[in-house]
Amino acid sequence: MFNERIGKVCKHMESHGFNEVMITSPASVFYLTGKWIEPGERMMVLAVSKDGKTKLFINELFPVENDIADELIIFKDSDNDIEILHNNINTEGTIGIDKEWPSHFLIRLMKINKDIKVDIGSIAVDESRNIKDTKEIELMEEASRVNDSVMGDIINELNGDMNELDVCKRLGEIYRKYGTESFSFHPLIAYGANAAEPHHDSDGSIMKEGDSVILDIGGRTNNYCSDMTRTVFYKKCSEEHKKIYNIVLEANRRAIAKVKPGVKFSEIDLAARDYIEECGYGKYFTHRTGHNIGINVHEGPNVSSVNHDTVSEGMIFSIEPGIYISGEVGVRIEDLVVVTNEGCKVLNEYNKELTII
Repeated sequence: MFNERIGKVCKHMESHGFNEVMITSPASVFYLTGKWIEPGERMMVLAVSKDGKTKLFINELFPVENDIADELIIFKDSDNDIEILHNNINTEGTIGIDKEWPSHFLIRLMKINKDIKVDIGSIAVDESRNIKDTKEIELMEEASRVNDSVMGDIINELNGDMNELDVCKRLGEIYRKYGTESFSFHPLIAYGANAAEPHHDSDGSIMKEGDSVILDIGGRTNNYCSDMTRTVFYKKCSEEHKKIYNIVLEANRRAIAKVKPGVKFSEIDLAARDYIEECGYGKYFTHRTGHNIGINVHEGPNVSSVNHDTVSEGMIFSIEPGIYISGEVGVRIEDLVVVTNEGCKVLNEYNKELTII
């Protein structure tokens, strides 16, 4: 499995003209080795050459198996880590540098070799990670099954005595019950007027009768992320808010129906956006329709009106249109979809019909 992934990276390296790439993102290292390493302030580099050979440069504080790479190069705190790296990589041609590598490492490398030619190399890995293999799809399906269960549990427990932060705390407890390692992002819990802020920071607000309640939640299960949003109403829902909810729901469904290989991401975005605009709420849909997801909760490419790349089988991304009217109400409905050979499969099965708790 990992050899196949390395092979995919090498093909993308060739198309972008990289002789070697320096991979430092823990998520990308995990993708290519199966080992999650958080090196903190210390250097960690998985160097991949264009012929598929790998070298892992790692501090002795982080023990790893010898077969994690073709060559394991271990250094101590007292060693010059960048000099060791420089002396063991191919500095001819263009070296691809991880977009997440701290600049102080790169600057030191460029000071050692002023003629070195570098460029952003993450694209070779990102393009590989965009298309999920069979194992990854299975893991993403499982992560979403867990998220469905967590969503059901928290909605069943919601009551007027729980403030937004109480819900966040309870979500952490529920995820642990299902064996999820952590949140894939901090939950976005928003009541009433707070729900009109798409990325509201949860606070001590209490639900009021008639409030919309946005629950945007996700967990990291077996190192793969889930992400889903449901909006419910507390005790009652006005006719205007019902109208808004059903517009968002239809926009969600239209965008999902548009997904299939060869379609542009911008066309998927417009399937949702055009409908919301037709209904007179276009100015209240203020963000893109979705984002790719996998080991990280936000991966590229995104589902937006300006992304004209085409969808491919094996991609997994969110569909999350919303309407946000400042000071009044917010509604967002989000599902994850995996692209199949003829269309897509929705990974979330939790109810998204209008619900009053």
